[in-house]
Amino acid sequence: MFESLLNAFIGLMLIAAFLLLAAAIISFRRHIEMPERDFMDPLSWRVKIVWPLIIFISHYFGRFLTTEYIQRTRVLLERSGLSFSLNPEQFFAIKIISMIIVIVFLHLLSLVAGFSVNVLMIVIAGGLGYFLPNLKVNEFRKRRERDIIRMLPTYLDFITMAVEAGLSLAAALVKATTSGPDGLLRHELERVNRDIRAGAGRIESLEAMAKRLDLREITQVVSALAQAEKTGSSVGATMRIQAEQQRIERFQRAEKKAMEAPVKLIFPLVAFIFPTTFIVLGFPIVMRLIHGI
Repeated sequence: MFESLLNAFIGLMLIAAFLLLAAAIISFRRHIEMPERDFMDPLSWRVKIVWPLIIFISHYFGRFLTTEYIQRTRVLLERSGLSFSLNPEQFFAIKIISMIIVIVFLHLLSLVAGFSVNVLMIVIAGGLGYFLPNLKVNEFRKRRERDIIRMLPTYLDFITMAVEAGLSLAAALVKATTSGPDGLLRHELERVNRDIRAGAGRIESLEAMAKRLDLREITQVVSALAQAEKTGSSVGATMRIQAEQQRIERFQRAEKKAMEAPVKLIFPLVAFIFPTTFIVLGFPIVMRLIHGI
């Protein structure tokens, strides 16, 4: 009788806790204004699941972030192509949620595996969860940089042909974005075209792109263009030299990756292929020795 009453009381408490949580969420949503995303990039389905929680954490805890942290995170998101998806406060909220998820997963794993969780394990799991979003963002940044560098010689060829055909540099940039292949570099050049139409100078817009991407190849091309504009030399000849140089560097990077392939194959060969081959070849011999055939 007592156990049934206790179970009923626990059930009522759980229902009351759920209702209070729902009321708190409704109250928070009334006081927290959801940001407009009409001109923002779409979010992934993983972020959409926890988006209300991200807004809650960024609203109440984002105000405690330092200016240096916000600026550093904004630069990281911009170089990763996520500046039109998240702001630094929302990215901080994602890191907090990731930390909580990893700690909860550790506790669930301890219940399944039957081991105890101490404070050190919680701290390590929390730190791992906190820095996991940074690793994902760095992966986005590296993938973005590879795509931009790979497409750079192609767009330089488009711009060179347009300039040598008699178009100005601004018109050549527009022609390259309309005729060139789709990719991240095209989106960056379209942003440069928007800046030029808004009243910014051609070199200033390109220098802003170079600062935004922070890539040696882009900075080298923009510096050469700026020097050609200042000295009055031929922009077409400068672009042709830069296109040829970037094409040579792309070929050298491909050669380097091809030469690294045998070295990277050593571990899979030693760890997986060789042991399997030895087992297949040695099994009949061992069986003959055991049975004395």
